[in-house]
Amino acid sequence: MSTFPSLEDQLDLITKGAAEIVPLEALRERISKSIATGVPMRIKAGFDPTAPDLHVGHTVLLRKLKHFQTLGHTVIFLIGDSTALIGDPTGRNATRKPLTPEQIAANAETYKEQVFKILDPENTEVRYNSEWLDKLSYYDMVKLMAQFTVSQMLEREDFHKRFNEEQPIALHELIYPIAQGYDSVALKCDVELGGTDQKFNLMRGRDLQKHFGQPQQVVLMTSIMEGLDGVQKMSKSLGNAIGIHEPAAEMYGKLMSISDELMWKYWTLLTDLRGSEIAQMQTEVAGGVLHPMQAKKNLAWTITCDFHSKDEADVAADSWAKVFQQRGVSDDVPVVKVSLAEEGLMSTMDGVVEVRVPKLLVLVGLASSAGEATRKLAENAVSLNGEKISGRTFGRDAMGESPALRLGKKSVRVEWVS
Repeated sequence: MSTFPSLEDQLDLITKGAAEIVPLEALRERISKSIATGVPMRIKAGFDPTAPDLHVGHTVLLRKLKHFQTLGHTVIFLIGDSTALIGDPTGRNATRKPLTPEQIAANAETYKEQVFKILDPENTEVRYNSEWLDKLSYYDMVKLMAQFTVSQMLEREDFHKRFNEEQPIALHELIYPIAQGYDSVALKCDVELGGTDQKFNLMRGRDLQKHFGQPQQVVLMTSIMEGLDGVQKMSKSLGNAIGIHEPAAEMYGKLMSISDELMWKYWTLLTDLRGSEIAQMQTEVAGGVLHPMQAKKNLAWTITCDFHSKDEADVAADSWAKVFQQRGVSDDVPVVKVSLAEEGLMSTMDGVVEVRVPKLLVLVGLASSAGEATRKLAENAVSLNGEKISGRTFGRDAMGESPALRLGKKSVRVEWVS
């Protein structure tokens, strides 16, 4: 018989970073029952192996699994090798290109290697949904599909949007939420984890468990993890992701490029600190006890440590500091927020987004007028990230996510906001 922490102690860790829990009271009841009986809850998160590498955005759910694991519950890392043949339609405006079974199998093996950077391999149940989905007969699948209507499926935002825009919806895509829901039946889950964009799929597990006479699982959803740009969902295809296999120095540097505002979300979703500890840190920053740059350094070091050794994280931090200082930028320069939508700031030339530097210098308070800024540029008195610039425009991407500007003896760091 297992011994578990108190209800409130468990909720403190479990609810950290949770955007929605359906229903919350049921979670409290499950935890209380687990404490009373000594029987751990069964918690699962599913991942379709559609690409060979994970990025830190994927680890949000892995870390929440780890929290349940730390509290003594049974965690299931579910590899959706069968559902990957369909492809999750969440957030898609077109049918996914199908993968071959060979590609899926190869990707699944890399997932198994990567997840144990977060989870304890000795206490993790690794399952494949082909174990039960591939054994369903035609009759079984018809019975499952009979539990839902086409109108129910079209309530899903992705399908509804595509239907209204007369974009094709393949019939096999409608099966995906049903197949994912059956996973919960097969595994007798108490709690299923997923992002807020997965709510439709996650709720189908509750529907099917009810149909099969099982207690309905609790659905715990986490916020969507924005990428380095702080705007769009983290994605390698968008170039705003941090791969968990990236070198320590690259990982640390990317983390140092995020905005101060996004830093707190990363602390919440990508570390094991409890909510109360993060709130205390925010209070210290607001009160001037802790500099936000130091809080960000602590974050970058903590996350880099998760995927590399402590020594590698130390070296990455030292290397970043040296490069940063060599650029002639102090790490305590004032941060000025600049809206990407500011009129007259941005222009597009041949598909490249460029920043009008004189306008930017005025916005951040380094120049009193566009005329003065232009003169200072001509005098070679303006530095960007430690390098002199004289042009009136500069590529937005080339500037980086947190560019440092210097004019004379004054320096500021720009924080882009949408």
